[in-house]
Amino acid sequence: MKVNALDHVNIITDDLAGTVRFFVEIFDLDVRDAPAPLPPEHYQWLYDENNRAIFHINSKSAPQAFQRETPAGPATGAIHHVALACTGHAGFSARLKEHSIDFRTNDIPSVNLRQIFFSEPNGVLLELNFYGD
Repeated sequence: MKVNALDHVNIITDDLAGTVRFFVEIFDLDVRDAPAPLPPEHYQWLYDENNRAIFHINSKSAPQAFQRETPAGPATGAIHHVALACTGHAGFSARLKEHSIDFRTNDIPSVNLRQIFFSEPNGVLLELNFYGD
């Protein structure tokens, strides 16, 4: 048995449309309805250019496959952050500035890594990793 890759990140939100819009504008992802029988007014999946669903966005009022109390907002429970491998450091920095999103950067020259950290509208901390970029 082995882990092949991160499959997706699921985010619970009070504002489905606003959260979807944020991820589409920042990451240029393709928004699609989740597969049936999941109703689109409660579930939206965001795909990358390789047809991979990177983010699953669920409304707080939607039934979940594993039901538990999950408050939308600034608390993210035990998850500290979600890291994404990215390219185009300058473009992402410019896009975040364009959208007035507060972010922090970190450089780790020993492994040729540049990082950007920021929170999405529901308080999930995102780490964007740019190797050699």
